[in-house]
Amino acid sequence: MSQNPNQNPYTNTSQAQGANPVGNAPQYNQNQGDGTGGLIPYKNAPALIAYYVSLLSLLPVIGIPFGIASFVLGVIGLKKRARNPVIKGSVHAWIGIVLGGGTTLLWIGLIVLGFGVRFFGNR
Repeated sequence: MSQNPNQNPYTNTSQAQGANPVGNAPQYNQNQGDGTGGLIPYKNAPALIAYYVSLLSLLPVIGIPFGIASFVLGVIGLKKRARNPVIKGSVHAWIGIVLGGGTTLLWIGLIVLGFGVRFFGNR
């Protein structure tokens, strides 16, 4: 391979001069994946927020609104992922749906059971 030692091997001579304002920097597509390998789906904010809010839904009783929010955000995150599969986040969205929905049902069930025992248990 005989190259001129004064020539930069990283310059793109096939590209017209002035076509790329940043020089020869690579152009990235907005639908391109991220450098984290999809571990943290920062491009799918609803799924990521659903995941963290679902952890707050584990708090007794006050976790009910967090569970509902986590469920809704998880569904939104799954829809966003379906529209653009490159952005990832389906696992975070599913955790938000399952954990948020499950804890909401659990806390509401325990409240109903507690009131039921309180009002109908001594008969």
